[in-house]
Amino acid sequence: MADRHEPNHQMYAVRNTFCFSETSFAALEQIMYKTEVPEDSHVFWEGDPDDKLYYVMEGQVKLIKHNSEGKEYVFSQYQNGDFLGQFDPYAHSVHSSSAKTVVDSVLGVIQKKDLEVLLWQHGDLAIEFMKWMGLAHRLTQTKLRDLMLYGKQGALCSTLIRLANTFGRETDQGIIISDKITNTDLADYIGAARESVNRMLGELRKQQAISFENGHIVITNLDYLQSICHCEKCPKEICRI
Repeated sequence: MADRHEPNHQMYAVRNTFCFSETSFAALEQIMYKTEVPEDSHVFWEGDPDDKLYYVMEGQVKLIKHNSEGKEYVFSQYQNGDFLGQFDPYAHSVHSSSAKTVVDSVLGVIQKKDLEVLLWQHGDLAIEFMKWMGLAHRLTQTKLRDLMLYGKQGALCSTLIRLANTFGRETDQGIIISDKITNTDLADYIGAARESVNRMLGELRKQQAISFENGHIVITNLDYLQSICHCEKCPKEICRI
């Protein structure tokens, strides 16, 4: 059962400092209610009415798309402090993809009709919301660029860099990706077969660009990965999963 969320400014996450001021985020909290979503459950399905915006208080949510053969492609993965959802300019829009929890998650839900009233009332929030929409579109554009311009190998290298920016931890050996990412996960991120990912990872390991430690990927030569995907050195707010 969802319940109205009481404001808690400790929840103000670093991911939102790029777009929302603390005052604006507090206003969003006032119209937000909390819901708990178990692991591997859909937050919404492709084709559902697009009438809500979601804020990840705790957990992880992935945005997925299926092709005509049923292959799942993970377009984005949202962490604590992320907003997700569409904000189309026309009425009766529907979601163009599905969202599913990776782990047990707690989400803040904002009704679009409540948000529209708030944006009318607060000009600063409206401007900051436009910045968030621009950031969301930029994220989409850079991922499409990776897939379309530099092939599967470029997309894989870009995905590894994004994972490092999202989950990476500096060690003496290199940047270790703290989340255990399987080859199947990587295949879903770039829309490739797992066998192709196995082969490309083997080549990257041979080039000493990556290694593995207790099931975790370690990036040992970031410059090499950046050269393969023609990295444009985007800010980490954009270069992330």
